Amino acid sequence: MKMHEEVEGLAILIRDLRKFKGLTLGELAQRIGRSVGFLSQVERGVSRPTVADLTAISETLGVSTAYFYNLNKPRDLSWVTRPHERRTLYFGGGITDVLVSPTIAGSFSMLDSRLEPGATSGDEYLDDSSEQGCFVLEGELTVWLDEGDPVTLYANDSFQLQPHASFRYANLTDKLTRVLWVFN
Repeated sequence: MKMHEEVEGLAILIRDLRKFKGLTLGELAQRIGRSVGFLSQVERGVSRPTVADLTAISETLGVSTAYFYNLNKPRDLSWVTRPHERRTLYFGGGITDVLVSPTIAGSFSMLDSRLEPGATSGDEYLDDSSEQGCFVLEGELTVWLDEGDPVTLYANDSFQLQPHASFRYANLTDKLTRVLWVFN
């Protein structure tokens, strides 16, 4: 891979993740202690961040620096993602999310979410600004919506939530649960 392509790949990852997290260039620049101009150059592939810069960016955006290690992908297949090309985030509470979409900057994204036995999104209700849906691939997923009674979904069940729906979820079984999340 040529150096320009490496810089360009990193630039795209940083820009896409910043936008996904809902931060402006100015907000991210302020949080990492760098200028907007510098960060703009990084996101356009004109400048490369230092290890310290990338560490600050990753901490601010809530990912490990390993997230930014770009895997080679042929340009003509930028709309395809293969298992070895996917980004993985490991959360507390026994949940692992694998981004199965080629990008998080499109009009929707997909996650393969794996919930270990007893895994939970937490005791607090989530309030996500995106519309989202979930399809249970295997296992059972228990969902609490608007502090109502829990509803258990089984393999091949699904749901769709409007933006800012107040919900939480858990795998209350002793087996792995896998779900496909789709959100915009």
